Amino acid sequence: MRLTVIGTGYVGAVHAACMAETGHEVLGVDVDEERVTALAAGHPPFHEPGLSAMLQRTVASDALRFTTSLDEAARFADTHFVCVGTPQRPDSGAADLRHVEAVVDGLAPGLHDGALVVGKSTVPVGTADRLAARLSASGAEIAWNPEFLREGSAVQDTLRPERIVAGVGSARAEARLRAVYAPLVAAGAPFIATDTVTAELVKVASNSFLATKISFINAMAEICDVVGADVLTLAEAMGSDSRIGPAFLAPGLGFGGSCLPKDIRAFAARAEEIGRGESVAFLREVDEINTRQRRRTVDLAERFVGGSFEDRDVAVLGAAFKPGSDDVRDSPALAVAETVRLRGARVRVHDPEAIDNARAVYPELQYALDVTKACEQADVVLHLTEWPQYRELDPAALATVVRSPAMVDARNTLDSRAWQSAGWRLNAPGRPRLG
Repeated sequence: MRLTVIGTGYVGAVHAACMAETGHEVLGVDVDEERVTALAAGHPPFHEPGLSAMLQRTVASDALRFTTSLDEAARFADTHFVCVGTPQRPDSGAADLRHVEAVVDGLAPGLHDGALVVGKSTVPVGTADRLAARLSASGAEIAWNPEFLREGSAVQDTLRPERIVAGVGSARAEARLRAVYAPLVAAGAPFIATDTVTAELVKVASNSFLATKISFINAMAEICDVVGADVLTLAEAMGSDSRIGPAFLAPGLGFGGSCLPKDIRAFAARAEEIGRGESVAFLREVDEINTRQRRRTVDLAERFVGGSFEDRDVAVLGAAFKPGSDDVRDSPALAVAETVRLRGARVRVHDPEAIDNARAVYPELQYALDVTKACEQADVVLHLTEWPQYRELDPAALATVVRSPAMVDARNTLDSRAWQSAGWRLNAPGRPRLG
């Protein structure tokens, strides 16, 4: 089957490569010529394990190619996946749909009766119904098929999804999407067919629930700090309850990235528009709790260096918003690093993958290519992104490099006993102070 994937950012590039890998003939479309050229050479402009090899393999086999032409896309296939971004509008928390609308308007003149335009972008509920009117003259139909990718495991999430949600308005559209995903369904992926508004809601409701779990355990960490309880034991005990589960109950610096923060804000804004703002009013507090973790981490580190960052050296371990990615959009780690710098410290940042992207956003920070260089003569070390290699550090060896063996484990993933035994003072949100 021939497919187009329009928008070759993170979601689009992964979707295009995976659809080609599963036997389809795919045309990737983007207005950015430099991006198209890089992808055609098998070089994605972001870090995602396994994607580069898959791009090279599918491009070499002619299953996947790229273009900048929407007209070519309209002629190439009957099924078109729209994967462009929906960033937060600068004047509100609402989603900016200009890119989605531009793709639909650009495709419409070249579409014919029977074509299917499939949205994968995260949008406010009701968007598909509104866009359908723009396609009515061509006889094309719209469907919504939200993505549930996690950066760092997006290829596997696409090839072995926990569910495929297809929001459709006809049996023909459902049959088309079942055919697209037939290899994945045959491998065991559940296929959930519904209407477009429910499909749109599935994505924002899922992200809102996950964000709520994260902020809930961080709120509990704040309580633990006051009463002297241990939030890790609390999270373990809560997660052992099958009704709750352990996923997303990791206390720490909170969530960031290009999805959860903007999606919960857009959902709250859309709820206000339809007159049901009170139904998701709690999301405002979820957002505030999450943002507060960054301020709490800065304050904790400042107390560790005697109450002032002036003329202090601070090492920051982590720049990406999560491990396995080089994405620094709304990165809690970089937000903390920049705040510490603004309070007077000299800040050196290390990250295995995200240094170039971090430097582009925060050029005033200093950067180091290895952990030892980042930590030289540091008055405090801040562990802000939970890369596996940071858990493997030798605390005794690192103690010989820093000026003061003081660690703020803002991700609550280091072996506290090992660090304490090596002479480190260690503090983490929601845990009794060590050393």
